[in-house]
Amino acid sequence: MPRTRPVPLVRLACVAVLLLTMSASGFAQPMGAAQPRPSAPVAHGMDPTVLEGIDPVVEAAIADKRMPGAVVLVGRGDTVVYERVFGRRAVEPADEPMTLDTIFDAASVTKVVATTTAVMQLVEQGKVRLSDRVSTYVPGFERYGKGGITVRHLLTHTSGLRPDLDLSDEWEGYDTAIARAVEEVPLAAPDERFVYSDIGFFLLAHIVQQVSGQPFADYARAHVFTPIGMTDTMFSPPAALRPRIAPTERCTPLGWPCDGPNQVMLRGTVHDPTARRMGGVAGHAGMFTTARDLSRFARALLNGGALGNGRLLSLLTEQRMTAPSTPPGMRNARGLR
Repeated sequence: MPRTRPVPLVRLACVAVLLLTMSASGFAQPMGAAQPRPSAPVAHGMDPTVLEGIDPVVEAAIADKRMPGAVVLVGRGDTVVYERVFGRRAVEPADEPMTLDTIFDAASVTKVVATTTAVMQLVEQGKVRLSDRVSTYVPGFERYGKGGITVRHLLTHTSGLRPDLDLSDEWEGYDTAIARAVEEVPLAAPDERFVYSDIGFFLLAHIVQQVSGQPFADYARAHVFTPIGMTDTMFSPPAALRPRIAPTERCTPLGWPCDGPNQVMLRGTVHDPTARRMGGVAGHAGMFTTARDLSRFARALLNGGALGNGRLLSLLTEQRMTAPSTPPGMRNARGLR
């Protein structure tokens, strides 16, 4: 049977608080946490008592063995008012303390930071339209009733595509994943209902690749990460960065679930099995990043799409992204993010 979308072992929230947590095949009690960077929350219109409530929540989660460690960063405007590490980055084969520069497998945050931003850049440039049919960029995709699926449907998870490809047999390869997506039979008609779909987002990255003429990882680095100084954000991190990367769990090379022979600890290799089978670079998962880099992305969005001398998107495009893009009356109303 096809698997359901797994709960990522690395969870990230990027709103007012940037919280990164890591889970591995073991847990530990809290270690001494680093002190927050000097800040003045009150001067930035923040209630310091709210920040004081962060520590016990994270420490309780570690004590309950829901995670071994975390990095929490809170910002207001361009100012970091709270930044702290908790617990451990790794617990096997040896304990490693969490550090502020720990690199995490960002799982589905890849969709938000890399893929949606890249697609909307191309929309802004007039190279892609939200109303474009996916079959315009993926030959054959129109079969089995998928001809009406558009770029907007993929961005809003209203295409009717399944959550993920079938992983019951150990297929491998980027081209294989695209070919299997072409052969998908949708669960519903476009705009009929919300179905969170990884398939839709790796197709979006494929469209970026087709239109830009660049591999998706190269495009994201050049046009999303580098312009705003996200120097620790990437796909397929090099071996030299392995000591800074939080491991996820032991897993077989292609299998899902992870049980079976030849398990290895995934550290610097994407945990998501579909992205792993696609070579580590996909639009739904595969990005690695840090709390500080995610804070830069959040600041750019709050600043109208720009940070420093770099610009990701225009203010008009940001406003379009945050406006409802699902059909009126759909319970799960969503913008383009």
